[in-house]
Amino acid sequence: MKTLWQHCHAATMAQGTYSIIESAAIVTSGTLIEWIGPQSELTATDFDQIVDLNGAWVTPGLIDCHTHTVFGGNRSGEFEQRLQGVSYAEIAAAGGGIASTVRATRAATEDELFASAERRLKQLLKDGVTTVEMKSGYGLDLENERKTLRVIRRLGASLPVSVRATCLAAHALPPEYANRADDYIQHICDEMLPALAAEGLVDAVDAFCEYLAFSPAQVEKLFIRAHELELPVKLHAEQLSSLAGSSLAARYQALSADHLEFMTEDDAIAMGAAGTVAVLLPGAFYFLRETQLPPMDALRKHGVKIAISTDLNPGTSPGLSLRLMLNMACTLFRMTPEEALAGVTLHAAQALGMAHTHGSLEAGKVADFVAWNIDRPADLAYWLGGDLDKRIVRHGVESLI
Repeated sequence: MKTLWQHCHAATMAQGTYSIIESAAIVTSGTLIEWIGPQSELTATDFDQIVDLNGAWVTPGLIDCHTHTVFGGNRSGEFEQRLQGVSYAEIAAAGGGIASTVRATRAATEDELFASAERRLKQLLKDGVTTVEMKSGYGLDLENERKTLRVIRRLGASLPVSVRATCLAAHALPPEYANRADDYIQHICDEMLPALAAEGLVDAVDAFCEYLAFSPAQVEKLFIRAHELELPVKLHAEQLSSLAGSSLAARYQALSADHLEFMTEDDAIAMGAAGTVAVLLPGAFYFLRETQLPPMDALRKHGVKIAISTDLNPGTSPGLSLRLMLNMACTLFRMTPEEALAGVTLHAAQALGMAHTHGSLEAGKVADFVAWNIDRPADLAYWLGGDLDKRIVRHGVESLI
């Protein structure tokens, strides 16, 4: 079906800037954008459908490129405990923290995990998200990592959203491997990754490189195995300390390195040269009341593309609004609204290896876009919360979610 979407303005986000087209029109053919430009330059007249967007501002569909949407249990009680003065170490010693989420995820059935994740995912979709990445990492054994990744695939098949599944088995050390991190990494490399990849459940491989998780040497072993399996890599890096994990990610041509509060200028140089995207997670920064800002000047100076994401997870960023993260990126990290919008469109697509098909409004790309009833694109980062009036189009079809 060929559809004309008219009477709108477009922030195309081509080249990572607003790239505004005033009085625009968009022609979609099936799932793709066939043409976009000023309506006065439109020459085609044969359409199956004409849609009046009533002066809306159209942006690419939003892309949430770093989430942990699938998990069991709830850690709001721990949030309350921390605010009452109980330390994270005390909570963890009592069996809380990530260990509690691992127990709850392992105990949940696939259907239970699907139902809870579906509720969270629908909140993201209502906010204008049309593409989302979801990580495993709360199963930490083959059976439960497989279960989580199967749920991720089901969510992509059941809801109007494009989904990328990332294996984060190297998220934390499972209890059965206490004090045996090298053995666990070997288990991931020898058994878990090959099995999950063979089942078509993995689009990328991630790890948590941090003093309380896995060392750069252990992560490198995982990266080597991922490359042997022809899987792209990503990395949680420099969130709590500087271990040069982001430079390691760059050496292995990682799609992204994420968090990055403690990265150095040398890390930024390496990432810029490699084309590795910096995914900043203001929700976790806010929720943990961090004070160490990512080195924004170094990222800009060395041409590192910056993406923004919710980091939706039960422990450090229970964020259900990607649009709220735009405001946080501006207020906390001093990004401009234009940079923030690029961070959830084109640069987020680059962080998922999808920039050739997603992330900007250009002919030949997938017809995922949102028509917002706003005065200007900066409104998306300006308004705090609420459900902005919008129409969401995915694959050329208007979505009811």
